[in-house]
Amino acid sequence: MTGRGWWLALWVLGVASAAQAEEKKFKACFIYVGPVGDIGWSHAHDEARKLTLKELPWLETQHVEAVPEGQALPVIDRLVKGGCKAIFATSFGFMDQTLEAAKKYPEVVFAHATGFKRAPNLATYMADFYQLYYLNGLMAGALTKTGKVGYVAAFPIPELKRHISAFALGVRAVNPKATVNLKWLNAWVHPGKAREAAEALMAEGNDVLAFTEDTATVAQVAGRKKVPVFAHYSPMHRFSPDFVVSGQLVHWEKIYIDFLKKVRDGSYAPGKLQDVDYWWLLREGAVELGAQPGMPINPKWVDALKQAQMTVEGKPVSVHDRVMVLLKDMSSATPAFDPFQGPLVDRQGKERVPAGKRMSISELNQMQWVVPGVVGPVADEPQ
Repeated sequence: MTGRGWWLALWVLGVASAAQAEEKKFKACFIYVGPVGDIGWSHAHDEARKLTLKELPWLETQHVEAVPEGQALPVIDRLVKGGCKAIFATSFGFMDQTLEAAKKYPEVVFAHATGFKRAPNLATYMADFYQLYYLNGLMAGALTKTGKVGYVAAFPIPELKRHISAFALGVRAVNPKATVNLKWLNAWVHPGKAREAAEALMAEGNDVLAFTEDTATVAQVAGRKKVPVFAHYSPMHRFSPDFVVSGQLVHWEKIYIDFLKKVRDGSYAPGKLQDVDYWWLLREGAVELGAQPGMPINPKWVDALKQAQMTVEGKPVSVHDRVMVLLKDMSSATPAFDPFQGPLVDRQGKERVPAGKRMSISELNQMQWVVPGVVGPVADEPQ
């Protein structure tokens, strides 16, 4: 063979090898309830998708944003036809349609975020914030002067009842007579309603705010009124540098990378997912306390939190120190503390967690009750 022939043969082999490598790419697809934008829940999932793609060279991805809850199935149909081998449905309201799709496409791997229904080819996963909400609550309880803390909330689903209750437990650990006052939006993304709710809460005397809504609106509105606020899901320090005290940050990529590696090596496959439920917390590095990465507490508020005192086992402790001690403990392999450790009652006075017991993951995932100190209507609350 001539020199030119050898080069031609090598070129053909190279093209074939590249094509073969491309064929081996595994396609994972993501369905988001909101727009990707620059902040919030869907943005956090998409940032994690990008980090996962960067980490796993054999992976290709596709995403669909702004899919209304209840309308996921047609989107899943299109994704499966497009070659998706794993589909992540990233909102609670996608749960039933994802379960339906899992039965319809038994050869596809599905994973649903925040839900509790599984199937042989459908896993569930959550990077949960309840520990962070408790720590945020400690800080909020220390900073309120009126004893009224406002909370702008999206939907009254178990996830929010869990987070609001953890937050209220933290508030009342510092300030036993304080209340956490709710305004419901019935929307995940609605800056207009979020602004109105935040303004109404402040007009009613709430001098600290927290929220679950997928924009930075509440943080911005609070900042303009010089009211301390706790960020939600994404770094929000930049939106109100003087008044975002702390918040909850998520690292979904920790779960996505682990899950897809196990799919790749066959550990996770259709028929093997019935009992796969990720419930990752501080210990797994799936969540982080902070106004932005690396800033658990905004330095502008550290002195105030050091001066604020609370009682722990009969001894006075600064709220700042208590936050940092519990953050270290709950980040350890075997945390000694859990916000939902009994005895706990609901706001009707009924015992929900006996002394010495902790709520199970299943109980947390299906939580309908809220703790004392939460003020405002809560749908589906047991009486």
